[in-house]
Amino acid sequence: MTAKRSAGLTLIEILIVVVVMAVLAATIIPQFSSPTSDIKTSTLQFNLHFLRSQIELYKLNHSGAAPAIRNGSLPQLSSATDANGNIGSAGTSFPFGPYLEGNFPTNPLDGHNTVTATADFPPTATTTDGGWLYFATTGQIAPNTAGHLTD
Repeated sequence: MTAKRSAGLTLIEILIVVVVMAVLAATIIPQFSSPTSDIKTSTLQFNLHFLRSQIELYKLNHSGAAPAIRNGSLPQLSSATDANGNIGSAGTSFPFGPYLEGNFPTNPLDGHNTVTATADFPPTATTTDGGWLYFATTGQIAPNTAGHLTD
């Protein structure tokens, strides 16, 4: 008489399947979490480029003067201004701007749109406020996020 083998899986076969599935999961799962980080970094780069170009445009219209920081923002970018940077209603005496429509762009890595003054550029440290770091002397701006200070 010959021994009849059952049609089920042995313990070894099940363990091999589990190990293969674990290896596949360890390889695939990190690829799903990375795009969110990549999107935030890409959005940060876009917002930073946009802010820098609008600050440069402001400086061109205001004889090289950079917008002033007030109450955690750069209100001269979101308002009509005259040649001296005074804020007023759009029209003949306030022909420049606004350079930004709506709210000041948010730093997508921390969710803040606060602008904090920095004493040097590029900045060497972040603050707890998040958002952006602004060097008013030259009008340079950087993300207030560790790892992105020199972007």
